[in-house]
Amino acid sequence: MLEESEGGGGFRRGEEIMADTNNYSDRRLHPRIDHGMPINVMADGYDFMSTTRNVSCLGAYCHIGKYVPPFTKLCIKLKLPVKKARVSKKIEVACKGVVVRTDDDPSGGFNIAVFFNDIKPVQQHRIAEYINQFIPR
Repeated sequence: MLEESEGGGGFRRGEEIMADTNNYSDRRLHPRIDHGMPINVMADGYDFMSTTRNVSCLGAYCHIGKYVPPFTKLCIKLKLPVKKARVSKKIEVACKGVVVRTDDDPSGGFNIAVFFNDIKPVQQHRIAEYINQFIPR
């Protein structure tokens, strides 16, 4: 992973800490958390409602009932639960993604890893802000 140095004059190597129960080092550029939130996955005329198993501002891992092959283009909607001033609401984040991995789930269905390949910076920032509240400082 490359990060811009403070002076803007170069790059340096670095590692991020994954926000999970093991708290181990990972080479991901953005933190990923093991967290369930509502996700709507639409592909080839199918519409799946699911819950994420983990999520970052660049992708998600979730369970669906039908096989979707890698490289399938998806439309994604996430519902981010947000609490402000004692009021709970859900902020919807919509983007496009692509399946990068499909795994058989022994209990039935499939687990898919999705890369958000077409996401607006403001939407990506909303996911990052949500994730950051779970990362120990």
